[in-house]
Amino acid sequence: MSSEHLVVAIDGPSGSGKSSVSRAVARQLGIGYLDTGAMYRAVTWWCLEEGVDLDDEAAVEQASRHIPLEMGTDPSHASVLVSGREIEDDIRTTRVSEVVSKVATNTGVRPVLQQLQRDLIDRIATQTGGVVAEGRDITTVVAPDADVRVLLTASVEARLRRRSKELHGHDADHAVEATRDQIVRRDADDSTVSEFTEAAEGVHLVDTSDLDLEQSVAAVVDVVRREAPAKVGV
Repeated sequence: MSSEHLVVAIDGPSGSGKSSVSRAVARQLGIGYLDTGAMYRAVTWWCLEEGVDLDDEAAVEQASRHIPLEMGTDPSHASVLVSGREIEDDIRTTRVSEVVSKVATNTGVRPVLQQLQRDLIDRIATQTGGVVAEGRDITTVVAPDADVRVLLTASVEARLRRRSKELHGHDADHAVEATRDQIVRRDADDSTVSEFTEAAEGVHLVDTSDLDLEQSVAAVVDVVRREAPAKVGV
C-alpha cells in the first residue's frame, strides 16, 4: 500500500452498512472508493451469463482470471462494468445473491480477486489521493497495512431490517423473514473462508446496531481522523 495516500479498509457482515457507510465516508473525505464484494458478484454474474457451472471450481477460477471487469471508483456513482456493459443493478438481483457464495467461497477465486483488489487500491489511492475499500478480508488479508482498518458490526435483527428495506422497501415481519436466509446463510457460508465477525488486532470495531447512516459515517470518520490525522488534514 502507498504510504503517501490514505487507505481505509472496512469489513463486516452482510447488512452491517459496509457499502452505504463506506461510500459516504469516501465522499466526505474526498477520496476514491472500491467495493470488493461487487467483484465477487460480477464474477458470479459473468459465470451465469457465460454458462459456467458454479460448482466447477476450476472453471470459475478461470473465469475470475479472464473476466473483462472494470470497477468504478466514484463513491457518488457506484458502477461495475463487464465488457463495457454496466451491471451494477444486475449483480444485486436475487438471481446473483442466491449463488454468489459459491464464488466467494471458491479458494481458487479468492487469491485472484484479492491481488486484483490490492492493485486497484494502489491505483485508486494514487489517482484520487486515497481510497475507502470495503468487503470481506479487506482488513486482514487484502489490506492489513491500511492506514485505518474498521470492522462494522450490527445485531442480526438490525442487519435483517436494513437488508429488508433495501430489497423490499420495508421491514415488515414477512419481508424480514424473506431476507433471513440471504443474510444468515451468506454469512455462514463466507465465514468458512473469511473472518469478519470479530475485529483482528489493530482493527477498530464500530457497532452500528443503534446508529443511523449519518451517525455510522460520523463514527467511522472519527476513527479515521484519530488514526491518520496527517492524511486527512487535521
